[in-house]
Amino acid sequence: MNDSPFSDPPKLSGMAEMMGIHILTWEPGNVEFGVEVNESHLNKGGVAHGGLMMTMLDSALGGSLVSQLPKQEWCATTQLVTNFISPLNVGDIAIARGKVVRRGKNVAHLAGEIRVDTRLIATASGTWVIWDSQPHSLPGRSSIL
Repeated sequence: MNDSPFSDPPKLSGMAEMMGIHILTWEPGNVEFGVEVNESHLNKGGVAHGGLMMTMLDSALGGSLVSQLPKQEWCATTQLVTNFISPLNVGDIAIARGKVVRRGKNVAHLAGEIRVDTRLIATASGTWVIWDSQPHSLPGRSSIL
């Protein structure tokens, strides 16, 4: 914990850990998640499964919002639209970044992308709901990302 009024990075979900996803950068409004693609990420076509990319994008977009939320506020994904542009291959180092496009009192609109160096892999846009405090329906912030 630090003295910042903003949320600390959460513990990654078991699924993200199992996929080998890591938090690379966590600063208010500047969040990056990365992964090195390996054989366990591949679909039957021999490229990374879309679920890997969607998990990275959900984490990066949500993380960009969480990194700017006061510690008492909570959020959750309500919609995530993903566009797959280029495949991820074994050995690629993929980096997902998100940004808050617009934040209201209870809703935020976000956008993000995954790149391998300068090559665009996928883009996403999404909507997150925001609560003033932990809703009874959510077990804990540590499981959001």
